[in-house]
Amino acid sequence: MAESALSPEVDLLVREVARAAELAGCTIGSAESLTGGQLSAALTAAPDAGGWYQGGIVAYRPEVKYALLDAPSGPVVTADTAIAMARSAAALLMADCAVGLTGVGGPQPEEGEAPGTVFIAAVHRGSPPVVARHRFDGDPVAVIEQSILEALRALRARIPETP
Repeated sequence: MAESALSPEVDLLVREVARAAELAGCTIGSAESLTGGQLSAALTAAPDAGGWYQGGIVAYRPEVKYALLDAPSGPVVTADTAIAMARSAAALLMADCAVGLTGVGGPQPEEGEAPGTVFIAAVHRGSPPVVARHRFDGDPVAVIEQSILEALRALRARIPETP
């Protein structure tokens, strides 16, 4: 049973991702910003995570997103940055599926975006990326947890049903 330091809902979604990845023979990677490594921590709490989770990249500063994850120059709270993060995570970590997330945890706006604005992209090798803009309510901790939940849902949706 997965037991992260987050919530039972996160743990349930992690178990679903783990089960789907194992059944599909799919490896997973992640690149995260505002969640500061908490998505990776949740994924590694799953049983047998070493069999399917390749690893995660925490790129908090824009310069790291540009240099390491091929984010386009300019604002980083964008759909294009989330896609670049997911694609780069898949390539750098040699993963079949990957998720990238970037946003504003709060409490202040950044780059003209309100607190709680988050972009999440998920990729699967050979398929176009799927990206969504979210607007989460609450304090920074609540925004982080909601971001992790949506990232797990997006990742789960990109894992193929069959190998």
